[in-house]
Amino acid sequence: MFAVLGFVATLALITGLIHLYLWKRLVKDTTTAAGRWRRIGTVTAVVLAVLVPATMVGTRSGMYWLAWPGYLWLAVMFYLLVILVALEVPMLVTKLVLRRRAAAVAPEPALVGTATPAEAPGADDTAASPATPSADEAAQPPSAGAVGPDHDPSRRLLLARGAAIFAGLTATGLVGYGVRTAMGPPRLDRVQIPLAKLPRSMDGLRIATVADIHLGPLIGRMHTERIVAAINRMDADIIAVVGDLVDGTVAELADATAPLRDLRARHGSYFVTGNHEYYSGVEEWVTEVDRLGLRVLQNQRVEIAARGGVLDLAGVNDVSAVGEGVSAPPDYEAALGGRDTSRPVVLLAHQPVAVLEASRYGVDLQLSGHSHGGQIVPFNLLVRLEQPVVSGLAEVNGTKVYVTNGAGFWGPPVRVGAEPQVTLVELRSA
Repeated sequence: MFAVLGFVATLALITGLIHLYLWKRLVKDTTTAAGRWRRIGTVTAVVLAVLVPATMVGTRSGMYWLAWPGYLWLAVMFYLLVILVALEVPMLVTKLVLRRRAAAVAPEPALVGTATPAEAPGADDTAASPATPSADEAAQPPSAGAVGPDHDPSRRLLLARGAAIFAGLTATGLVGYGVRTAMGPPRLDRVQIPLAKLPRSMDGLRIATVADIHLGPLIGRMHTERIVAAINRMDADIIAVVGDLVDGTVAELADATAPLRDLRARHGSYFVTGNHEYYSGVEEWVTEVDRLGLRVLQNQRVEIAARGGVLDLAGVNDVSAVGEGVSAPPDYEAALGGRDTSRPVVLLAHQPVAVLEASRYGVDLQLSGHSHGGQIVPFNLLVRLEQPVVSGLAEVNGTKVYVTNGAGFWGPPVRVGAEPQVTLVELRSA
């Protein structure tokens, strides 16, 4: 209970600070004080600030109607923040340049009371009194050249409104493109990975790999049917579903996952848990996925005898798992210990970071997901702080790691710079 309250409080604080900054740049700086548009903008900013934590909490409590408006605004908010922060430096430079130009063309001010040549000592005493501006002179406005951007309200408004319009159009354009990409069909990729221990007879063994389908409030059965059809067209030897299948309970999503029973592969379909299964009732989901025909590898391995050779296929629970039984943490010794090390072994592990431990057991290839390829650029830069590989094929401590972008999305229904993906991994004998 305290953990949930702490999460909500932290989320509310962060979103509140972000919305305060957005209000400053998009409302306060672009409107006049006490104007109608400032009042409307302020109310809107408060409502949107409340919408973000309300969506994060509400969708977990069955308030799915919050999902579309809440998650779409979360994506727009993210891009508004990124763009406006990026504009801070050029905006500052522009103001400094304008201020220097204004100072350069400003006329020298006349010193009040300075005597003119005609008023030198000895001139008429009536002209020697200190000079005072006439009424007409006092009424004259200051020279336009002497007014800098910090003193000209119209110039400040012009700069602020230009930045706000650019940020708004760019953010909404990126989110619109991202929604179309996220809700579209997954990209079908093929990658060839050489394994030194793979028997020549097993050259070309194919593993259809998919992760992060994230069935939930925004995507359901139609999305599953599309993914199943795409995988079956690959005519794979093995199918690997590498975690984060769902964002909801079996009662809520049983119909959405039902098409998984139609998956077809010569040597079976396999599943390992992701962190989101542990948010959604992992015990029930392990039973349900097994009922649909996918074997759940919970810290264990199986022998795949194909084409006259043998390959070990292992799977571990997600690194976020804590508890016992189905909820037990990953046990690499149970999954990988005591095996015939002359055979190649492929490990299914939801998070790429598992390779740091798996590499100690001589794993030849690890198949993972979790990162979504970053999902929303430039968020992928932050993912690199947590995971050794964000997308594609890499090698960590002598173990090859392939990370798929995932076929769904989490949170905002938006993908920018990381298309949804289903991959056919072809193993090649080195």
